[in-house]
Amino acid sequence: MKLIRFGNAGDERPGVILPNGAFVDTSGLGTDYDEAFFERDGVTRLRRWLASNEAIAPRIPMSVRLGAPISRPSKIVCIGLNFRDHAAESNMELPKEPVIFFKSTTAIVGPNDSLVIPRNATKVDWEVELAVVIGKTARYVPQEKAIEFVAGYVLHNDYSERVFQLERGGQWVKGKSADTFAPMGPFLATRDEIPHVNELDMWLTVNGESRQKSSTANMVFDVASLVSYVSEFMTLLPGDVISTGTPAGVGFGMKPPVYLKPGDVVRLGIEGLGEAQQFVIGHS
Repeated sequence: MKLIRFGNAGDERPGVILPNGAFVDTSGLGTDYDEAFFERDGVTRLRRWLASNEAIAPRIPMSVRLGAPISRPSKIVCIGLNFRDHAAESNMELPKEPVIFFKSTTAIVGPNDSLVIPRNATKVDWEVELAVVIGKTARYVPQEKAIEFVAGYVLHNDYSERVFQLERGGQWVKGKSADTFAPMGPFLATRDEIPHVNELDMWLTVNGESRQKSSTANMVFDVASLVSYVSEFMTLLPGDVISTGTPAGVGFGMKPPVYLKPGDVVRLGIEGLGEAQQFVIGHS
């Protein structure tokens, strides 16, 4: 299934995209796509509900605003330097273990919402990433069972402000967590929709010019490895997100570096996970 959330920002309702492309309101199920939904095997309950209610469930105009396809998770865990070519363009060695950092959940917005350049920011950068949504509580998960703990996958643009991240000391989270820095969607594809998650094409353009073009096959640590590894150090709750890293082609790695400015348009996509677009605006 493809899960969506739609409506005005802060007032989204749950829905799905049917195989024929129609948008359907699933509010009748009585739950948003949040921690409780995934914890109570919501995907299975949603399938059953659709089997009985698909024909009568309200249709949604395809012009509707889409929000992030999950309600605010307890955490976004990000993985750094997880593509060989991105580590090279950053002049950093390949990590022997996954590099973990956090991104604030208040950064989450819809897939086509504007990117707002934060106050005092001068080096805002783009990063197309595959995000993994956890389906059930995960602690010390063996790698061979890790995929069983995945509910699905989402397209994510892990925006970064490089001055905040790299030049002002402290941890990377400072450069990752501004409002609008985590557009997700357009939809959450359930695990069965993406059987070859480690072989997905991914791309990103700025103002129509190609910047990133790669595949999840180029990740240093694959999805199962990451879920297992992160669960060694923290409890992953249903609905939590692991963003798995970005390939080469970020603005920071260009010679000379190039960063976003008001008026720019960023488009991105991952095979099987749809496309998104963000228009860049300045801080008001």
